[in-house]
Amino acid sequence: MNSTKKIAVVTGAAQGIGAGIAKRLANDGFTVVVLDLTEEACYNTVDSIIKNGGHAISIGADVANENNVNSAMEKIISTVGEPTVLINNAGFARDVNIDLMDTKDWDDVIDVHLRGSFLMVKASLPYMKKTGWGRIVNISSISATGHSERANYCAAKAGMHGFIKSLAVELGPFGITANVVAPGLIVTAMTEATAKRNGLSLENHLEQAVKNIPVNRTGTPDDIAHAVSFFVSEEAGFVTGQVLYVAGMPVS
Repeated sequence: MNSTKKIAVVTGAAQGIGAGIAKRLANDGFTVVVLDLTEEACYNTVDSIIKNGGHAISIGADVANENNVNSAMEKIISTVGEPTVLINNAGFARDVNIDLMDTKDWDDVIDVHLRGSFLMVKASLPYMKKTGWGRIVNISSISATGHSERANYCAAKAGMHGFIKSLAVELGPFGITANVVAPGLIVTAMTEATAKRNGLSLENHLEQAVKNIPVNRTGTPDDIAHAVSFFVSEEAGFVTGQVLYVAGMPVS
């Protein structure tokens, strides 16, 4: 892969799965743009990459805000160059029963996942087309198949699948692939919040969850990063429009 294809943007990369993906892509030789709500939030991820011999910069932006996204892209281009790899990982959950869910609960979650993915693709696409090569990966969730008290989150993640499949058809002729990685139970700060909401300690929550996972363990950000690394590789150019569940179990 030549140098014109080696700049990757990872959204929501300050911690958790996003940070794991950013570090893996840096190890793969990419210059990584670590993007999250504030530049300061990204410093730990960037510092870790640099200490490990990689190249990365911090960018602060709200992916659901069009002006933020466009300004971020201008800064990326002027600082490290034109990106050809985009990982749409930014997202959050606001779990609540559907009868108690208000429009803000719905809109905020949908906006970050779907509007954010759309805006980041729009901002990145000219540079992928210019190069004649690009990789788009959306980080979804096993929740796309349905989950109690997560109608907003499930709808957002399922929407990512349709969005990516459409991009795969439309952008394939330009040398651009688009795929989804859908994690199962990955231990992050969100996992702790779920355990707390269910009145459990993290340890008890994970102990119960593992009983339903055939591989007999929970996932890690590295598990997701391995899958992303494959999708963005030169060798994966014939793989597009796919949803890969990384969940330790079959998913239908």
